[in-house]
Amino acid sequence: MRTEILKYERIRSLRIDRGLTQETVAQMLHVRQNTYSQYEIGVLNYPLDVVIRLAEYYGVSVDYLVGLTDEPTPYPRGRRAK
Repeated sequence: MRTEILKYERIRSLRIDRGLTQETVAQMLHVRQNTYSQYEIGVLNYPLDVVIRLAEYYGVSVDYLVGLTDEPTPYPRGRRAK
């Protein structure tokens, strides 16, 4: 399934397009650079909280990061139920 490959390609492409180092992104995620590197190459699956932080950091949708859509624009956020 191509989805597995895309999610790793996308986080690397987003980082490179913005001129960021793996160390910079790893610090933002509060993980070691080695751990982030393993996310990028697909050795480690990144947890949901990391996916959410990356989506917010890059201003893209979670669906885009995991390859469910080619549209990077996130959905409008609605009000949360109280």
